[in-house]
Amino acid sequence: MSRSLKKGPFVDPKLLKKVAAAKSGSGVAIKTWSRASEIAPEMVGHVLAVHNGRTFIEVHVSEEMVGHRLGEFSPTRKFVKHGGKIQKDLEIKAAEAGKAQAAAAKEPAKK
Repeated sequence: MSRSLKKGPFVDPKLLKKVAAAKSGSGVAIKTWSRASEIAPEMVGHVLAVHNGRTFIEVHVSEEMVGHRLGEFSPTRKFVKHGGKIQKDLEIKAAEAGKAQAAAAKEPAKK
Protein backbone atom coordinates (compact mmCIF):
# COMPACT_ATOMS: atom_id res chain seq x y z
CA MET A 1 0.00 0.00 0.00
CA SER A 2 1.41 3.37 -0.93
CA ARG A 3 1.77 6.39 1.30
CA SER A 4 -0.92 9.07 1.35
CA LEU A 5 -0.58 11.91 -1.17
CA LYS A 6 -1.25 14.39 1.60
CA LYS A 7 1.86 13.26 3.49
CA GLY A 8 4.09 12.92 0.43
CA PRO A 9 6.99 10.51 -0.01
CA PHE A 10 9.10 9.59 3.02
CA VAL A 11 12.67 10.81 2.79
CA ASP A 12 14.84 10.91 5.90
CA PRO A 13 15.57 14.61 6.68
CA LYS A 14 19.15 13.80 7.78
CA LEU A 15 19.78 12.06 4.47
CA LEU A 16 18.45 15.04 2.50
CA LYS A 17 20.82 17.34 4.43
CA LYS A 18 23.78 15.10 3.63
CA VAL A 19 22.81 14.98 -0.07
CA ALA A 20 22.42 18.76 -0.23
CA ALA A 21 25.85 19.26 1.34
CA ALA A 22 27.63 16.76 -0.96
CA LYS A 23 28.70 17.53 -4.51
CA SER A 24 27.11 15.46 -7.27
CA GLY A 25 29.52 13.17 -9.09
CA SER A 26 32.28 13.56 -6.49
CA GLY A 27 32.35 9.78 -5.97
CA VAL A 28 32.23 10.01 -2.19
CA ALA A 29 29.58 7.65 -0.83
CA ILE A 30 26.99 9.02 1.59
CA LYS A 31 26.36 6.41 4.30
CA THR A 32 22.77 5.78 5.33
CA TRP A 33 20.83 3.26 7.38
CA SER A 34 17.48 4.58 6.15
CA ARG A 35 16.38 1.79 3.81
CA ALA A 36 12.76 3.01 3.93
CA SER A 37 13.60 6.40 2.38
CA GLU A 38 12.41 6.99 -1.15
CA ILE A 39 14.85 8.25 -3.74
CA ALA A 40 14.21 11.91 -4.44
CA PRO A 41 15.20 13.77 -7.63
CA GLU A 42 17.86 15.66 -5.62
CA MET A 43 19.75 12.39 -5.10
CA VAL A 44 20.33 11.68 -8.82
CA GLY A 45 24.04 11.50 -9.60
CA HIS A 46 25.10 10.78 -6.01
CA VAL A 47 26.54 7.58 -4.58
CA LEU A 48 24.72 6.30 -1.49
CA ALA A 49 26.10 3.55 0.75
CA VAL A 50 22.98 1.70 1.96
CA HIS A 51 23.32 -0.59 4.98
CA ASN A 52 21.97 -4.11 4.47
CA GLY A 53 22.34 -5.23 8.08
CA ARG A 54 25.96 -6.28 7.79
CA THR A 55 27.76 -4.12 5.24
CA PHE A 56 27.22 -0.99 3.19
CA ILE A 57 26.35 -1.52 -0.47
CA GLU A 58 27.12 1.39 -2.80
CA VAL A 59 24.22 2.50 -4.97
CA HIS A 60 24.79 4.88 -7.88
CA VAL A 61 21.50 6.77 -8.15
CA SER A 62 20.14 7.28 -11.67
CA GLU A 63 17.04 8.96 -13.09
CA GLU A 64 15.07 5.68 -13.31
CA MET A 65 15.42 5.02 -9.56
CA VAL A 66 13.41 8.08 -8.46
CA GLY A 67 10.37 6.98 -6.46
CA HIS A 68 11.83 3.63 -5.41
CA ARG A 69 13.04 2.88 -1.89
CA LEU A 70 16.73 2.62 -1.02
CA GLY A 71 16.28 -0.86 0.44
CA GLU A 72 15.31 -2.24 -2.96
CA PHE A 73 18.87 -1.79 -4.19
CA SER A 74 20.60 -3.30 -1.15
CA PRO A 75 19.59 -6.97 -0.75
CA THR A 76 19.70 -8.36 2.78
CA ARG A 77 19.84 -12.04 1.90
CA LYS A 78 22.54 -13.93 0.02
CA PHE A 79 21.25 -16.44 -2.54
CA VAL A 80 22.90 -19.83 -2.27
CA LYS A 81 22.24 -21.77 -5.45
CA HIS A 82 19.83 -24.67 -5.59
CA GLY A 83 20.86 -28.27 -5.93
CA GLY A 84 23.24 -30.51 -4.06
CA LYS A 85 25.64 -33.22 -5.17
CA ILE A 86 23.89 -33.84 -8.49
CA GLN A 87 24.03 -30.16 -9.43
CA LYS A 88 27.74 -30.00 -8.51
CA ASP A 89 28.49 -33.03 -10.73
CA LEU A 90 26.66 -31.39 -13.65
CA GLU A 91 28.67 -28.20 -13.24
CA ILE A 92 31.97 -30.13 -13.17
CA LYS A 93 31.04 -31.99 -16.38
CA ALA A 94 30.07 -28.73 -18.07
CA ALA A 95 33.40 -27.15 -17.08
CA GLU A 96 35.35 -30.14 -18.45
CA ALA A 97 33.42 -29.97 -21.72
CA GLY A 98 34.19 -26.26 -22.00
CA LYS A 99 37.91 -26.91 -21.47
CA ALA A 100 37.88 -29.63 -24.15
CA GLN A 101 36.22 -27.26 -26.64
CA ALA A 102 38.76 -24.54 -25.86
CA ALA A 103 41.67 -26.98 -26.41
CA ALA A 104 40.17 -28.15 -29.71
CA ALA A 105 39.80 -24.55 -30.90
CA LYS A 106 43.48 -23.78 -30.16
CA GLU A 107 44.83 -26.69 -32.25
CA PRO A 108 45.25 -25.87 -35.95
CA ALA A 109 43.13 -27.88 -38.36
CA LYS A 110 45.11 -30.83 -39.83
CA LYS A 111 44.69 -31.62 -43.55
